[in-house]
Amino acid sequence: MEEYRDRVEGVGHKPTVDASEVGTSPFVGQWQGRAASFIQSNEHHDREVERKWDTTGLKGLALKLVEEDKNARNWWRKLEVVRELIHESLEIGELLEALICSAVYLKWVNTGQIPCFEDGGHHRPNKHAEISRDIFCELEKITCRKDTSPQELLVIRKIHPCLPSFKAEFTAPVPLTRIRDIAHRNDISHDLKQEIKHTIQNKLHRNAGPEDLVSTEAMLARITKNPGEYSEAFIEQFKIFHQELKDFFNAGSLTEQLESLRESLDERGVSALAAFLECKKSLDAAAESNSVLDLIKTMLSLSALRQVIVKGLESGLKNDASDAAIAMRQKWRLCEIGLEDYTFFLLSRLHNTHEAMGGTNWLADNLDTKKASSWNNPLRSLILGVHQLGLSGWKPGECAAIGSELTAWQEKGLLDKEGSEDGKRIWALRLKATLDRTRRLTEEYSDALLQIFPKKVQMLGKALGIPENSVRTYAEAEIRAGYGNIIRRVIFQVSKLCTFLLKAVRTALGSQGWDVLVPGSVSGTLVQVETIVPGSLPSSLEGPVILMVNKAEGDEEVTTAGSNITGVILLQELPHLSHLGEKVVFVTCEDEEQVSDIQKHAGKYMRLEASSSGVNLSPSSNDRDAVSFKKNLLRNGSSAAKGVAVKGNSSLRLIPLAEADVLTSGAKAAACSRLASLAAASNT
Repeated sequence: MEEYRDRVEGVGHKPTVDASEVGTSPFVGQWQGRAASFIQSNEHHDREVERKWDTTGLKGLALKLVEEDKNARNWWRKLEVVRELIHESLEIGELLEALICSAVYLKWVNTGQIPCFEDGGHHRPNKHAEISRDIFCELEKITCRKDTSPQELLVIRKIHPCLPSFKAEFTAPVPLTRIRDIAHRNDISHDLKQEIKHTIQNKLHRNAGPEDLVSTEAMLARITKNPGEYSEAFIEQFKIFHQELKDFFNAGSLTEQLESLRESLDERGVSALAAFLECKKSLDAAAESNSVLDLIKTMLSLSALRQVIVKGLESGLKNDASDAAIAMRQKWRLCEIGLEDYTFFLLSRLHNTHEAMGGTNWLADNLDTKKASSWNNPLRSLILGVHQLGLSGWKPGECAAIGSELTAWQEKGLLDKEGSEDGKRIWALRLKATLDRTRRLTEEYSDALLQIFPKKVQMLGKALGIPENSVRTYAEAEIRAGYGNIIRRVIFQVSKLCTFLLKAVRTALGSQGWDVLVPGSVSGTLVQVETIVPGSLPSSLEGPVILMVNKAEGDEEVTTAGSNITGVILLQELPHLSHLGEKVVFVTCEDEEQVSDIQKHAGKYMRLEASSSGVNLSPSSNDRDAVSFKKNLLRNGSSAAKGVAVKGNSSLRLIPLAEADVLTSGAKAAACSRLASLAAASNT
């Protein structure tokens, strides 16, 4: 929006400094590199010890990044590697690959797992700021393109917090000069002067890096440890410098970053900012004793402020934008991302509050007594959480649709009757359908993360010499709580709220997560498979089998997987009109606790009883067939799954359509084969 751009153009860049606020910044809290050490001469270690690179199996942009890192010893050179990688990816059409590599690489640099060293050169922090500005501008252009994918947007949001600031004071020829004056003060000892000069001042002005903020915070903790040991004037100046350095690394708290936007906001924006900061202040002061209404009020104020910021960023970056406007845009972008991270905290508190009020059983009981108003706050929490996902760029259209549906069911409330149906049941079924839709949205997000990061993280971690434990936990941490368990992910809390409400709905409906498609009672050995396809089970297996299936489309035929299958437990929802469940006892189960319990029985001989009154899965006394089944499975040796969870078979092969019959390929494929042969005959 032009009004926001005009305000940005005219805003000065004076850092907001409160010298009384001192503490470890989130940036330093993530640090996993070398601890700070104070030196009194130019004795910086300039050799990379225990650093190994292994490019085995690497190719393309990943190989280029690792090869370039070998020669990029200091921070500005590593930023340059990222800049070149992104530029090259745009030319060769491998943008997502470059973004993933850059996000992972920069995070490891900022946490010290990839160390930075001096290389004998002399480049002040303005060099880093200029490179950062180039990267930021490119990312903003990509963000505003119509063809940018949700996955690319997701990864771009990981890169922004890793870039330093390029405000005017940091692109000046000689930035961050306050530390030079501090190192020459007359009210501190010679030894302390030397430590500040060589540990911070000279290092910062030659080869600035993330380790400099670590050293500065360590020095600040040291000089403030014993009150009265150093002069107040000296401590105050050092605190101000610390604040300036945090600003350079974009390491300020959310409140500090938001305050830096105040002058660039219009009247509506200032009002939204004031409302959120007031709510946040009250919330922080009350610690864990907040009411659900206070938390929702804060969420609403956060949502209003974030919408203002997102709206201001929508118009994109002008080609002729001034350096001041670009620098302020970076602040806006970081504040928008910071508000998303704070949402994690609020949603977590809301979920805990809902549990403390009685949890799912309390909600279900209130629905039975027609007190649907008790569902308002949990539903409002989920609506706000889904809205935040949309503001982050993840399928905003779907998020808006889900939010509208949830709001509609919340506002409609309960009716005694809807036609001839019970009003409570109809309301619960409608809500369940939308909650299932919400869950699919969260699963798609999680699946996207798992497709994007694990393989690349493992490959780059090995190539760059990152500790194995950091590589191993990277992807799971990203979904649950971000890199290094610091930057939280909203999707995890939205998923928890959705699961919470789904469980309450199922309890109210009396389903406990089960849905019966084909009733009946059968026994068999419980075997887990990924999908129902020919060859899922070895043909030599004896005895009846109950399949536990992870995924299904709805048009598979059970008999193609094995003629001895008597029942199917599908671990997902399936429409009742699906053709899949026509010939055997068929149930679905969506409740996570139930699924976990079912999986414990894999390989055991079980009895499945399904009827309109419910589902019961219990051990059967017929252990003889189970023993025979296990022996056959071990003899066959074709399963790639663990234990008796069958996921594949070496006999699986592609069958030409002309050779397809009912036994090998199912009735539909056989019919297609017949039609194809008739069509071929008619053309001859």
